[in-house]
Amino acid sequence: MSTDVKEMIKMKIASKKVMVFSKTYCGFCRTAKSVMKKYLGNLLAEDEYEVMEIDNDPNCNQIQTILQKMTGARSVPRVFINGKCIGGGDETAALDRKGELKKMLSC
Repeated sequence: MSTDVKEMIKMKIASKKVMVFSKTYCGFCRTAKSVMKKYLGNLLAEDEYEVMEIDNDPNCNQIQTILQKMTGARSVPRVFINGKCIGGGDETAALDRKGELKKMLSC
């Protein structure tokens, strides 16, 4: 396992308020990204938010394996807010419905 890929993942998570590891064709990923887009421009600045589409990345499998070791799940999306994994698409949407996501983004 490449430490370069692991370091890249850690750096991305640490450098963004919201980091999403996604696949372009994934419905759950689309859900998470559409929820986050609601907050862009008010609670979330463009430079605080990044989506990494891993489906065309040559390290896709390795990225998912590292994310599994970090979060307990290999599936995408993996959504991180302030360095902490909040889960995937369903979890992101549920936190939004409860008003918890807004609180997390306000910190």
